[in-house]
Amino acid sequence: MEAPVTPLSLSIRGLRKSFGNVVAVDGIDVGASNGECLGLLGPNGAGKTTTIEICEGLTRPDAGEVELLGLSWRHNADELRQRIGIQLQETQFSDKLTVEETLRLFRSFYRSGPSVFDLIAAVRLEEKRAARVMGLSGGQKQRLALACALAGNPDLLFLDEPTTGLDPQARRQVWELVAQLKHSGRTIILTTHYMEEAERLCDRVAIIDHGRIMALGTPRELIASIGIGHVVEFAFNGVTGPLELSTLAALEGVRGAHAENGLYRLSVSELHRSVPALFEHLAGQGIELSELRTHSPTLEDVFVALTGRRLRDE
Repeated sequence: MEAPVTPLSLSIRGLRKSFGNVVAVDGIDVGASNGECLGLLGPNGAGKTTTIEICEGLTRPDAGEVELLGLSWRHNADELRQRIGIQLQETQFSDKLTVEETLRLFRSFYRSGPSVFDLIAAVRLEEKRAARVMGLSGGQKQRLALACALAGNPDLLFLDEPTTGLDPQARRQVWELVAQLKHSGRTIILTTHYMEEAERLCDRVAIIDHGRIMALGTPRELIASIGIGHVVEFAFNGVTGPLELSTLAALEGVRGAHAENGLYRLSVSELHRSVPALFEHLAGQGIELSELRTHSPTLEDVFVALTGRRLRDE
């Protein structure tokens, strides 16, 4: 018997968009199932925001088709506005309004949804209910933006870089809120350039670079696909010139080598063989290490393996 087909909350086929000579989205095909959190992971300028703005109906594509909840912006715009929630990369609120007034305004846009007080409680802003927006911290404004996105009790939620610019504590508070929304059964489309955020929140991740999907799968599948067990990072002091990456890549158990700003990264399959081989190689050149650390591979390492650069290079 064939497995039942899971309905898609979002379907993107052959999506393309250019701005002048710049190709922002170059033939993207991807879908998100009901209740799934799909992450679009890539550096700034990769095409994530343009893709999500097309899905949100804010930007018109040059080519391709987008369906949301089985509907399209061309034929079902009014219904879609009632059924999706959007948190933009940066939301401009009226500074003079209070948190409660802001949410009453956004709640008025929808036929049904949670009460204003339920929204305030959902994002843990009870103590700031009467505070003006101008007095909120960055993390509190992001939580307010998330509450506004939930005002219509959406089936499909778009979160575009929801934690950019936040300190680590505020970022983790937003993560907790997104995790709760995910467990409630909503479909979430999340763009980010934080690999830890994608690993923690997303069921599947599409790694995007130069407007194209480089890889798609669960975080575990993507990490396993590069075929390495560990990453070794090291640096050294002194006047020794840069090491030959081809020589490092040829060391026993090493699958690849990368260097950036004096920090060397080796992708290795056998840590117990690679580290001694590295020590022997460096000792032969009279090099003393100033840093050495190892870690299990992450989505950052997947991006490096696919593109030869780190997520934050741009």
